[in-house]
Amino acid sequence: MSAAVLTPSIGLPWQVNLRTSVSGDQRALTLEGQQIVAARRHDPAAFEALVRRHQQALYNFCFRILGQADDAADVAQEAFVQLYSNLGRIDEREPIAPWLFRVARNRCIDVIRRRRTVPLELHTDSTDDVLQIEPADHDPLPDELVERADLQQLLSRAIADLPSAYAEVVALRYAADRSFAEIAAILDCDEGAARVRFHRAKALLRRALREAQFDDQDEAHA
Repeated sequence: MSAAVLTPSIGLPWQVNLRTSVSGDQRALTLEGQQIVAARRHDPAAFEALVRRHQQALYNFCFRILGQADDAADVAQEAFVQLYSNLGRIDEREPIAPWLFRVARNRCIDVIRRRRTVPLELHTDSTDDVLQIEPADHDPLPDELVERADLQQLLSRAIADLPSAYAEVVALRYAADRSFAEIAAILDCDEGAARVRFHRAKALLRRALREAQFDDQDEAHA
């Protein structure tokens, strides 16, 4: 369901060499956990593997939030630099995606703040945090709309016009292909609140996309 967005090459300041062997106490870890431990031991190939695992989804998320490829690539790069600097404090038994996306989200907010062109309020109404019943949504955003290249610009504009709290949950779900459990961890809310925000965002997106498509049709016939 993720949006097809090409990721620019993210330059790495580390030389790639042979991967170090995995010791016995690492065999119980996931592959990602083993790579974190190896990266701590200054194995550049292990860290590059971590970058390659997450860079597409992270860039896609930043691009959807920021709308500019250069800014998105810069934020993704900064997130990986912070990961490298914090390898000693990362828990190798836990997935690193929530940590990376939280870092990228905060950096995106910094970029938006510098632009001073969009609202920075990230809070929705208080019912998001207490409402656990998922609202009815029998008309989901069509997957073909997310995948069609000719509608990507239209979709990007519609996401950019959403309130920030809704834009980020849509970007995490569609562009970064995160589960609701992951989204909740990244946004520091419970899973029910994440689902509520997502379905409210879809309703706003559908309306905005319909209006935009009608406007395009009117211009074509004018």
